[in-house]
Amino acid sequence: MNSGQSLLLVALSFLGLIGFAFSGLLVSQAEARRQKRARRIRDAVAPYRAVAGAELLAFRPGPRKATLAELAASIFGFHPSKRDQYPLPWWVVLGVALAVTRAAAGIASSVLGPLGILTWPLFWILLCRAFFGWITGRRQEQLLQQFPDALSMIVRSVQVGMPVLGAIAALSREAPAPTSTEFAKLVNDLSVGVPLNVATEEMARRNDLPAYRFFAITIALQAQTGGGLSETLDNLAELIRQRLALRARGYALSSEARTSSFMLAGLPVLVGLGLYALNPAYMSVLFNTSLGQFILGGAILSLACGGLVMRSIIKRSLS
Repeated sequence: MNSGQSLLLVALSFLGLIGFAFSGLLVSQAEARRQKRARRIRDAVAPYRAVAGAELLAFRPGPRKATLAELAASIFGFHPSKRDQYPLPWWVVLGVALAVTRAAAGIASSVLGPLGILTWPLFWILLCRAFFGWITGRRQEQLLQQFPDALSMIVRSVQVGMPVLGAIAALSREAPAPTSTEFAKLVNDLSVGVPLNVATEEMARRNDLPAYRFFAITIALQAQTGGGLSETLDNLAELIRQRLALRARGYALSSEARTSSFMLAGLPVLVGLGLYALNPAYMSVLFNTSLGQFILGGAILSLACGGLVMRSIIKRSLS
């Protein structure tokens, strides 16, 4: 290496050191500005009292663990805490479902053999869950449809000078069922000394509706931080109305898909009945031989699974 190359290498090294030093200077200046900004913010907010964060518990599950009886009841879709929401006692539903599924299992055993009796407990559980789920879903739909009008009633009562508790009490008397029933329970909780935010959180957990959870959060925020309650509830009511309108539009747009799913589910049954009417001997193989019974059972199972999958896809797309 000659002297010229050595001088070039030294010059490049010197420039690199200068670059590193300049970078370090920039980093130190940026850190100093950040610390200065943090001190100014801390000095600006120091004279004010710190406010505890608002606890929004309406979307959290309850702290109580389910008992063994509640776990056993949940297998059949029954919730003991909601027994007043069902039109029939749980033991009547279980007894009627047991009798119906036993008769259906007897018919299935004549077609599928011993496999039909083995499906009896499964059909019993599914029928009970379908009934309790249908009752709960219908009640939740009624509550959701009535909730925007209920919020508007509270807003109008507050705007004319009535206190919030008085507006809720008036709603429990004038609103249609089941909204009046839920707000009557809320009034009963308030009358025994339960705070409003705690009572609304319990109502939200009891009904398991997002709209009621948002209502509980609004009440909790208003109790802890203050603010205009009537305007917030009015905005919430308008938001729920828009969601209901959007869901109705989704059902209208998906009517073709739902009709297609019904046709696809009923077409194999119609074709099978038509073939049996035209040629009973041809279809009797499915009922009189073990292989035919196995094929028929698999076809029924696959048809049921396909119907459930299509129903789940449509329900998720509209939720």
